[in-house]
Amino acid sequence: MIKHSKIGKPDYLLALTTFLLCFLGMVMISSASIVVSGEYHGNNFYYVTHQLISLIIGLVGLVIAYFIDYRFWRKISLPLFLVTLILLIAVFLPGIGKEFGGAHRWIGIGGILFQPSELVKLTFVIYLASWLQNRGEQIREFRAGFIPFVFLTIILGFLIMGQPDLGTFTVIVGTAVITFYLAGAKPTHLLLGAAGAAVLLAILIKTASYRLQRFFVFLNPKAETLGAAYHINQALIAVGSGGLWGLGFGQSKQKYLYLPQAHTDSIFAIIAEELGFIRAGLVILAFVFWGIRGLRIARNAPDNFARLLATGITCWIILQTFINIAAMLNLLPLTGIPLPFISFGGSSLIISLFAVGILLNISKYSNQES
Repeated sequence: MIKHSKIGKPDYLLALTTFLLCFLGMVMISSASIVVSGEYHGNNFYYVTHQLISLIIGLVGLVIAYFIDYRFWRKISLPLFLVTLILLIAVFLPGIGKEFGGAHRWIGIGGILFQPSELVKLTFVIYLASWLQNRGEQIREFRAGFIPFVFLTIILGFLIMGQPDLGTFTVIVGTAVITFYLAGAKPTHLLLGAAGAAVLLAILIKTASYRLQRFFVFLNPKAETLGAAYHINQALIAVGSGGLWGLGFGQSKQKYLYLPQAHTDSIFAIIAEELGFIRAGLVILAFVFWGIRGLRIARNAPDNFARLLATGITCWIILQTFINIAAMLNLLPLTGIPLPFISFGGSSLIISLFAVGILLNISKYSNQES
């Protein structure tokens, strides 16, 4: 085991950026959810109160993860991943799993809902980093590296797509492929995998009518403004209405039950509407800066496991951010994934903050000179 001779300071800039994004999330949820909170719960602050509780739990988790040596996660990576797979199966069990809108994505414990697909983003990154570290140069081999990687991804994808949750599946596969490549995989193997993934994606889109509708809507959102294209058209109206400087905080029109999921997956559209293009652009730059700090931690990591783990966490958060924002701008088809640190959602916020704690722990041991 590698012994660290010197423990430095954590990456305060990454921590500060995370806190600022979480603060922005609380502020924007308080605005975006006020109408739906009052309409369905009789309390204008129902959602922001629940998010505040999740934020407190997440920050406690961040602190705990920060004080746990990152090498500990390598020791328990396999059992941790297996437990998460069991939880992914549990969402389909009567009395345990909860169904909303035809999707089996939640486990209900008392009055608390938990989404295992959010947890698997972290546990899979931890397990993948450990697995790649153990394989070493074998990952360049087709039978010893590429085939097991594909098999592992297919098993995980089968469970996630059964919920169904194409957005989460896309984030996980994208993160896994980037990490696999940076670990030293052959580009020819990745090209072969990309071809197979494209075929699989086409099958998934064609075999589910709602996915096919979303794809056609992406190509021509004006074709059906009150049907399948309603969501993206309302999002584009929100973004366009904001102009350069926005309508002002709390002045959104789209949150009055026009824009679906205004406080969850569509919150970036509300940010653009109320704060405008300039300040929404600053939010994007904040995520870019966060990603740069995360990759810096990975580059300066003390060992290969830490490098792969930091890379995986950073790619997961940034890829999810890109997909969410791109969907709101109709640069990608709509997917149901939250904007990290900002969208309403306890499972997402808590797990993301815990992952940041792991990143900050790795940063303590990074080579601060490079």
